Amino acid sequence: MTLPDDAPKQQPANSSAPLDGARPRWWIYRGTGEPLRDTTLGELLPPPPPWRVFHGAPVLGAPPDDEAETVRRLGTHQPAGYTSAFAHREAEMVNAALMLRRPLLVSGRPGTGKSSLAYRISRELRLGRVLRWHITSRTTLQRGLYEYDAIGRVQDTAALRAAAGDTVSEDQAPTTPPSVGDYIQIGPLGTALLPHSEPRVLLIDELDKSDLDLANDLLSVFEEGSYTIPELRRARRRHPLVRVSTDDPDGEAEISGGIVNCRAFPVVIMTSNSEREFPPAFLRRCLLLHMPEPSEDDLVGMMAAHFGEDMAEEWGGPLIARFLERSRGLGGLAIDQLLNSVYLATSGRSEVEDGDLRNLVESVWHRLDGTSPGLRQE
Repeated sequence: MTLPDDAPKQQPANSSAPLDGARPRWWIYRGTGEPLRDTTLGELLPPPPPWRVFHGAPVLGAPPDDEAETVRRLGTHQPAGYTSAFAHREAEMVNAALMLRRPLLVSGRPGTGKSSLAYRISRELRLGRVLRWHITSRTTLQRGLYEYDAIGRVQDTAALRAAAGDTVSEDQAPTTPPSVGDYIQIGPLGTALLPHSEPRVLLIDELDKSDLDLANDLLSVFEEGSYTIPELRRARRRHPLVRVSTDDPDGEAEISGGIVNCRAFPVVIMTSNSEREFPPAFLRRCLLLHMPEPSEDDLVGMMAAHFGEDMAEEWGGPLIARFLERSRGLGGLAIDQLLNSVYLATSGRSEVEDGDLRNLVESVWHRLDGTSPGLRQE
């Protein structure tokens, strides 16, 4: 896309200039925390590259909201935009992923706020509930796409035969056989690839915990924007259109011919704790963003989002300074350890002596590398 001659120039990654006033015109995600007003992402998003066009149907309606989970993750309100150089880089990569319809792989040390990026995107672009797929060493691609309860269907079929009586032979189907769609549950990845009118936000959390083959298995799904459900594919002549449950609460979708094709490629945020390397073919199809250690200003902003600006101003300076010092000494602490300590400090300050309070607050700042911090003895 050609930018106008008077478009603002992008800052270098090491710039310390504020985010406001240096925002390129092609940005859709602005990184301010303020939801879009009087418009939708579909109205702002330009057409995809020709090689990233998908035509899934029938088009699904708007996804449900999950404001409670967003507030739990981000706080009751967001400060009016970060001003750090990294906030500019983060917004730049999010917008590039939106434009190119490509996944964004976010790496960094545990506890630096990688997962919360998905919720910030969803809140600002008003994309509804975030679909979360938490990865373990036992996770397979199919679990992310769908699950089929074959045993449950066999048991229910046997129960129907028993209820029909001895007149029904073993090779006969029951009078009202259970629908195969009743036993298929679409997973978070599968739900994100349904033909939504606007992209869903999908968080694939801790991808580096996966089996070595999962990254390669994801390649074809991300490239094709589609997947097949063999159980429905085999029954397509008798049941060409089947209704199934999705990953959304009480969500349902109709699958035609056993094949799911996306329409708006999802906003895929994959997190990695940098514990392993990924195949070059997989990395080639992703955009990469490394999450640095949060600055003091970043931590003050997070405190303000959860506790209010007055509390952040009163407690932010000295507490965050001690937190950052301890974090450097212990090889890195997590943001939620700071939030826990602030809650302890603000909830018990009228009942605990200052010295005891400091010991109590700092007791939650323990090491994250698996070694014992050594409990302080009085």
